Amino acid sequence: MMDLFNSALGRNITFVRPPYFIITGFIGIPNVKYYYIFLFFVYIVSVVGNTAVMAVIYMDNSLRTPKYIAVFNLAFVDLLGNSALVPKVLDIFLFNHNVIPYNDCMTFLFFCYTCLSMQSFNLVALSYDRLVAIIFPLHYQLRVNQRFMLSMIASFWVFTITAVLISVGLITRLSFCKSVVINSYFCDHGQLYRLACNDNFPNDVVSFLYPVIIFWLPLVFILSSYLYIGYTLVKVATLQQGIKAFKTCLAHLSLVVVYFTPLLMTFTLMEKIHPNNRIINLSLTSVFPPMLNPIIYVLQTKEIQTSLKKISKICQKSKMTIKSIPM
Repeated sequence: MMDLFNSALGRNITFVRPPYFIITGFIGIPNVKYYYIFLFFVYIVSVVGNTAVMAVIYMDNSLRTPKYIAVFNLAFVDLLGNSALVPKVLDIFLFNHNVIPYNDCMTFLFFCYTCLSMQSFNLVALSYDRLVAIIFPLHYQLRVNQRFMLSMIASFWVFTITAVLISVGLITRLSFCKSVVINSYFCDHGQLYRLACNDNFPNDVVSFLYPVIIFWLPLVFILSSYLYIGYTLVKVATLQQGIKAFKTCLAHLSLVVVYFTPLLMTFTLMEKIHPNNRIINLSLTSVFPPMLNPIIYVLQTKEIQTSLKKISKICQKSKMTIKSIPM
């Protein structure tokens, strides 16, 4: 695929590719290592929480529903994204390995942006599930079944991977003959392509277009779906029914606020935002939602609470059975 980007009109073009990039991280902030240690603890909580949510959904057959297929995928993406980002960031800044080879940088960029983008589309899948469940409850089984949800999530994966591959492919068309210093905490697309000394207009288009397609449009869909849910409930539901329906959406709305607020600030302001602020916004968006998602779902979702109690009882019975067996 890279050969496709590296040829034009049938002629091969030679690009100046540096053997490595240097990632600077925060600029002028003392004792910044404590921030990366904080990210490490957030990462541990995220790994434990998302692994637990995936295990509960896998073990409990009653959770094999379209909604929890999306929740399982959300936990998987959170786990994959954090595992692709945080250990590498800790290696770079806590162990002073801030020189990263060119190909490793492209791989780093691919996994970070793929997982970050998939979180957005996961929230779209969950909002669609809530929209149909509340507005068309009698048709829910027909409109949103396991096959439909799996197809939707698979299509999101294909679209996201293709989009990120295109952005990586366009980076490989750039020549870096001046600076190789990336003012970020990872191989950040925006900071990276601006280092090029040849025409980076296609990358400029991507950096403008992708936030609209991957972040703004999903957010518009999510907010529109909840406005429609609220409008419909006000018209046809009693106050008690409305509160009950709203409670089923509360966990998802919490995830939307936590995920989109810092992300849209970063990608809307783009180069106008200070590199330190960009690092804080992107790093917190990358690690905080994956940590909070399982906590929010465990605390606010009755099905998972019930499943946890059921699994706990089974484990206790198994222990009692083992103890009762004569040695």
